[in-house]
Amino acid sequence: MKNNIRIDVDWFDRLIPEGFLNPSSILLSGPGGSGKPLIGNLITSAWLRQGGSVVFMSLQYPDHSFIVASLLKISHLDVNQYKQQTAFIELDASLDNISEVKGNHFKANLVKPTVWDTALEKAISMVSNDGPGILVFGSALNLLLFSPTYGEEILEKVKKLFFEPQNESYLFSTSTTAKEEQILELENASENLITTWSEKSTHKLFMKIEKMKGVPFSKEEIEVPFPEETLQEVKEVADHSRKRVIPQIMKI
Repeated sequence: MKNNIRIDVDWFDRLIPEGFLNPSSILLSGPGGSGKPLIGNLITSAWLRQGGSVVFMSLQYPDHSFIVASLLKISHLDVNQYKQQTAFIELDASLDNISEVKGNHFKANLVKPTVWDTALEKAISMVSNDGPGILVFGSALNLLLFSPTYGEEILEKVKKLFFEPQNESYLFSTSTTAKEEQILELENASENLITTWSEKSTHKLFMKIEKMKGVPFSKEEIEVPFPEETLQEVKEVADHSRKRVIPQIMKI
């Protein structure tokens, strides 16, 4: 039976004491390098610890090892203990379709909508549907919008996921640094919206719950207590994404 998901982190639970409705859609939105994947890691860790499964769609990382290391650092969660509950899809824009599955991960050209569908179906079939069910976490969704051929179709696909009832819950993060109009469409479509931003001078990260479906929440702006070195790592990964991934996607 699916129930609300509490994060079990004091400062997070103070903002949403009853947790998220499940299933539902959650969007993490903010400038590049503002710690969105770290917030996502807290949510996915809580999901796994409560017996659910997570499909990670890695759009900005070279491989899934960065996610594994980040979860261990942020949430003290060893993903290797949840192999039956996790699957990883790594973006590879050079592929025509999907690579061979290795363990619980594979590569796919997620820029193409038909491949997106096939990859997601395959990954969902790889994990159990116990406990709270399945959460799909797609980070750096904005990268796919740079495709001149498929960007708008991917945008409509995600909006459809947000609007229509789903068996799974969806968690996406997206940068507001570019494609502002499209990101605003996603923000308006999402059932739950969390915004983040950072102060460059102090390296502090801030978060605010903008809307939540069906549960009480606080709109208090809070400083997220992540270490400065961890935030710097996130910024470096975001910079790497822009330099490596966007030029590839812009050719598709």
